[in-house]
Amino acid sequence: MQIRDAADSDLEAIRDIYNDAVANTTAIWNETLVDVANRATWLKARKSVGFPVIVATSDAGEVIGYASFGDWRAFDGYRHTVEHSVYVRSDRRGGGIGRALMVALIERAEALGKHVMVAGIESSNLASIRLHEQLGFEQTGHIKEVGTKFGRWLDLTFMQLTLRTGAPS
Repeated sequence: MQIRDAADSDLEAIRDIYNDAVANTTAIWNETLVDVANRATWLKARKSVGFPVIVATSDAGEVIGYASFGDWRAFDGYRHTVEHSVYVRSDRRGGGIGRALMVALIERAEALGKHVMVAGIESSNLASIRLHEQLGFEQTGHIKEVGTKFGRWLDLTFMQLTLRTGAPS
C-alpha cells in the first residue's frame, strides 16, 4: 500500500467510495449520491486552502481509501482546529488502511501547525472509536439523536487529539 496526494485521476474511485458510504453506512450523514463533478469541486476547494486530500493505493495502483481534513468551524478563532474524514473501500476495511491514512493526516496537520484534530463519529461505530483511541484521541462529547439515517436517530461522539501544545500564534 502507498499513500499519496489525490489527483484528478482518482476522482472516480473517490466518488465510488464516498457513494458506497452514503448508501450503506452511517459514516456520512448524507443521503444524496454525488458525481465526479461534485468530488472535483470538493478536491479543488480543499487544495485551494492548503488542506490535504490523500489516497491509499493497493500494490496494483487501485485507490482503496482516501482521507482529508478541513476547518472544524468557519470562524477565525477555530483556525488551529481541523476535522478529518477517512473512508476505506468496503472490500478493504479492517486491514489497516484507515489507520495508515489517519497517521498520514495527523502528520499533515502537525506540519501545517494545527493544534487540535477533531473527529465526529457515529456513536455505534465502535471500530472507529477504538482506532481513534489507539491513535491518542480522547472522547470529549456525546450528543444524542442529532442526526438521522436509515429511519433511525443517530448519536454523535466527538473525539479530539491535541497535536501541539503552547500558546497560539
